[in-house]
Amino acid sequence: MATFHFDLVSPEKLAFSGEVDQVDIPGVEGDFGVLAGHAPVVAAIRPGILTVTTGGKHEKIIVLGGIAEVSEKGLTVLADVATSIAELDRAKFAATVAEMEEGLKEQEGDGLDQAIAKLDHFKSIQQQLNSTALH
Repeated sequence: MATFHFDLVSPEKLAFSGEVDQVDIPGVEGDFGVLAGHAPVVAAIRPGILTVTTGGKHEKIIVLGGIAEVSEKGLTVLADVATSIAELDRAKFAATVAEMEEGLKEQEGDGLDQAIAKLDHFKSIQQQLNSTALH
């Protein structure tokens, strides 16, 4: 399988850089996969789990929004937050979800729809973390 260069960058660090076979990205308009030779595109990323495939191995990384750009140089993802599943403090993540649920009671107006959408994304991540597919 042909490989391509992939960089995953967050404000804190370069989370990943190297040659990969495939990257599956949680896009705002729907999840999509990138392989070598993919057409150039820029897409917004929603909170979710990004999967990097190299040599038959899968590495799962939680991203909390950002931008993905595919060019002739490869794929670059500029993520608001990028945390590998191995580094994630699951108890802290669960507490964040609980705080978000509690915070919905205080939301009003336009902010309520955005808060509900964000909570739904976080709950989706939490559900994927608890599924047997990630273990």
